[in-house]
Amino acid sequence: MKEDVDFLVIGGGSGGIAAARRAAQYGARTALIEGGRLGGTCVNVGCVPKKIMWNASRLAEMLDDVPGYGFSIDQSRFDWPSLKSARDAYILRLNDIYQRNLDQAGVETITGWARFEGPHDIRVEDRKIHAKHVLIATGGIPTIPALPGAELGISSDGFFALETQPARVVIVGAGYIATEFAGVMNALGSEVTLILRKDTVLRAFDHTLREVVMSEMHTSGIRILPQTKIDQIISGDDARLRIECTGESLDSIDCLIWAIGRESNVTGLGLAEAGITADEHGFIRTDPFQNTTTEKVYAVGDVTGRQALTPVAIAAGRRLADRLFDNQPDAHLAYDNIPSVIFSHPPIGTVGLTEHEAISTFGEHNIKIYQNRFTDMYHAMTSRKPPTIVKLVTTGADEKIIGCHVVGHGADEIIQGFAVAVKMGATKADFDNTVAIHPTAGEELVTLR
Repeated sequence: MKEDVDFLVIGGGSGGIAAARRAAQYGARTALIEGGRLGGTCVNVGCVPKKIMWNASRLAEMLDDVPGYGFSIDQSRFDWPSLKSARDAYILRLNDIYQRNLDQAGVETITGWARFEGPHDIRVEDRKIHAKHVLIATGGIPTIPALPGAELGISSDGFFALETQPARVVIVGAGYIATEFAGVMNALGSEVTLILRKDTVLRAFDHTLREVVMSEMHTSGIRILPQTKIDQIISGDDARLRIECTGESLDSIDCLIWAIGRESNVTGLGLAEAGITADEHGFIRTDPFQNTTTEKVYAVGDVTGRQALTPVAIAAGRRLADRLFDNQPDAHLAYDNIPSVIFSHPPIGTVGLTEHEAISTFGEHNIKIYQNRFTDMYHAMTSRKPPTIVKLVTTGADEKIIGCHVVGHGADEIIQGFAVAVKMGATKADFDNTVAIHPTAGEELVTLR
């Protein structure tokens, strides 16, 4: 029997849930299909458990810092299983909260895996649904390379399933996931080697930020192997791994983590039956209004290959619902000046153009850089002295701020407020006219000369 709905959402992650709830609140008959746990990547194997692990790793660093503040603490053993158990219980509570929120909004939740049988006809097991509007929000999945023995490693998803802490870890990748995992595992006491295909981590970020992070990774004891190619992975009799690379091999490795990127999660979805065109990387193409190549079929979030950030998917999903069901024909997400944070050691906060992007866009003679490097007051009393750097990229006679970048203690919290200013088109004079809050690291952004 075929059923009709106004809005059918495929995927119960952040973007899909946000769009479904907003549409239902406008009175649209809405259903959401999800075969796994509600909350998607962010809640289950992404932002939320990652931040918990980062918090734990920061506490480990702070335990090393406390002697400088007059404390004497006998550090006890870190209990990975205990933290994992508490973390998993917290995530299960979030899964339940998402379900209650959908129920309260009047969204029908359908458990199963969706497949298109036509542009607006979707089957879930023995149930067929016809929808006036369809949203694809199925997210992304980790990429595993086609190498001999690659299956002996784990993905970022597998990282959160680890029941015990591995002593010797190899992480492959240069993006934010690899960088964050390396910092977390190192701070919690694992021996970490990071393998890079090229020369540096975080290549998409401002060069000042990535240089500081990479330097601090070296200082903290993370071994970094740049320009390294893995040939194969072999499991020994003791279940430990041997990773054979061009130039050398790594032996007695307890855990290999692939963090080389993510791809669209569309396998089995039947995009061809819906007439939807994907790009060469498998991501679903959308216009600025989230329209796919098929009329009244839309996509938001990681499946589109745009900024893979939870708030981006949420914002895009809500604006889509505004447009479709609340008579807001121009509602859409502007993908410029989106802030982001890397929970590295030290953390990064950034919004707008990098220095190199600004030069490419406006020309070297049309930009001006303001920058300061200092030691955060927190570290005045500690033996560790990681730097903090604040950086503004400006253009034009009025010195409009087109990039704001922070790396160091508290950068993850500092950037949110300054992102508002950048989004509003603030100039350097606007920053100069703002009274500083002293003593803070954030004040350095309004006192730059």
